[in-house]
Amino acid sequence: MKTLLAAFALSFSFAQAAPLKVATLHPIVADLARQVGGANVEVIEILKPGGDIHHFEPAPKDIAAMRGSRLLLASGKGLETYLDKLRDSLGAGIKLVEVGEKIPSIPYVCNHDHGEHDHHHGQFDPHWWHSAENMKRAARVMSDELSAADPANAAAYEAGAKAASKRFSELKVWAQKEITKISRADRKLVTAHSAFGYFCKEFGFEPISLLGVGRSDDADSKHVAETIAEIREHGIKAVFPEDQANPKVLAEIARSTGVKIGEPLIADGTAKTAHTFETMLAHNVRALVAALGAQK
Repeated sequence: MKTLLAAFALSFSFAQAAPLKVATLHPIVADLARQVGGANVEVIEILKPGGDIHHFEPAPKDIAAMRGSRLLLASGKGLETYLDKLRDSLGAGIKLVEVGEKIPSIPYVCNHDHGEHDHHHGQFDPHWWHSAENMKRAARVMSDELSAADPANAAAYEAGAKAASKRFSELKVWAQKEITKISRADRKLVTAHSAFGYFCKEFGFEPISLLGVGRSDDADSKHVAETIAEIREHGIKAVFPEDQANPKVLAEIARSTGVKIGEPLIADGTAKTAHTFETMLAHNVRALVAALGAQK
């Protein structure tokens, strides 16, 4: 009888210790959930590294993979344009959380008027995770949501958020030190798409984008000519394509101006080789310093 009771108690303790299952719609959010949740959380990545956040929509197999999750963690700020439709498919068993919802928004910056068709994500830049301070805010949001779903481990989630925030602060200090290798006059970030507003605000760059916020590759001759004139007027040293985006417009501009083309930047945080805040920031800062820093 004692053996039977002991076995029952052991199986009950295992059941109690089962990790909280959460599903995610962005690789950086998935990594944050792992940092904050630790061993208490099982993360199911719906949008995996290498995916395209601007064109992804969950398929039936993705809906099936979400089953059993207590939380569905989205980036938010209009980035996942399919969320309203997805809410109707989820049912009451899973809570949809837009992690970026409580993070202060900034308008996305585009140097040219492209009309209404370029505003399909709304008027605010949805790429909030290019900022260490925003990642710290997101860690607190993550801790609160995990704690609400799993109160027994609230202290662990709070500790995880504090540890993640400390790491983000250290990464910010590292990036600031590296960026001092670029003169203030050369801190102009020319990209095709408007994905780096939060990065530029945090690290003191002037963003100059050509095509708006999405993955459109269309720019008429007027917009290209305006950008070429701006590059010449300000003596801009380099332009930067983005991973997973067609570099043809920037290549045309580089041919016309003689300006160098920098290493492609990680714009959407979904690159197979850089899909965490740390790896994305490190890649982008090193690429900027290599192209814009003082040459010895």
